[in-house]
Amino acid sequence: MSSSKVILVTGSNSGIGYELVRLLAAKGHTVYLAARKETAGTDAVAKIKKEKNLDVKFVQLDVTETASIEAAAAKIQKDEGRLDVLVNNAGISELSTPQSAAKPNIASIRAAFEPNFYGMIQTTAAFLPLLRASSTPDAPSVILEVSTDMASNTFMATPEGFLHQAVAYNTSKAAANSYIIALARELKDEGIKVNSVTPGFTTTKLNAFAPGGKTPEQGAQTLLEWCLLDKDGKTGQFAYDGGVWPW
Repeated sequence: MSSSKVILVTGSNSGIGYELVRLLAAKGHTVYLAARKETAGTDAVAKIKKEKNLDVKFVQLDVTETASIEAAAAKIQKDEGRLDVLVNNAGISELSTPQSAAKPNIASIRAAFEPNFYGMIQTTAAFLPLLRASSTPDAPSVILEVSTDMASNTFMATPEGFLHQAVAYNTSKAAANSYIIALARELKDEGIKVNSVTPGFTTTKLNAFAPGGKTPEQGAQTLLEWCLLDKDGKTGQFAYDGGVWPW
C-alpha cells in the first residue's frame, strides 16, 4: 500500500509494545519488533505470525548499548532505506526495589535512567537521520515517547498523584519528557512530529502485573493514532486517551 510506513517499536517483545506492533502490522505497515534478546524477539515475531497471520520483522536492539543501536540503524537503513516512525517504548520500572526520595537507592535510580532516559536519547539520535530522510510535508516522520501518568510533575504534585515512592521510574520518565519537549521544538520547523503519550495504568510485566489496569492491547490502542500522524497532526504534546495530560 502506498501509505505503508516503516515503523520501529523498541522493547516490543511483550506488553504494550508487542500489542502495538501487532496493531500496526494489521494496518499494513512494515513494523520492526525490537528486543534486547534475540530469542525473545524471534519468538514474539513467530507468535504474531501463528496467532494473527501477520508478518513483522525483528531487529536486535538494546537501547543501553551503542553498538547494538548502531547495528539496528544500519540494518533498517540497508533493508528499508528509511524509517517513518520511531516508538521509544523500551524501559524498566525498578518498582521491585525500595525507591524512597529521602533515602534514595542510587543504584536503582541509575538503572532506571540507563534505558528510560539515556538509552531513549541515544536511540533517537541514531535513528534521526533515517527519520529526517523520510519525512515530507505531506507525510511527516514521527517520534513517540511511551510515557506514564507519573512523569507529570504537575499531576504528581496534586493530591491525586500516586506512587511517589517510585523515585527511580518517575524521575527517569519525567526527565525523558523534558527531552521530548526540547526535541519537539527543535524539529518543529522540519515538520517531524514529536510527542509523549501515556497509555495510563496498564497491567503488564513493568508493574509486576498489578491488577485493575487496562489490558496491554487497550494500552496500545491509546498510542496507535499518535504513531500515524499526518501533516495536520500535533507535536510537542503530552497526551492520554482523554486529551492532553499536564507536563
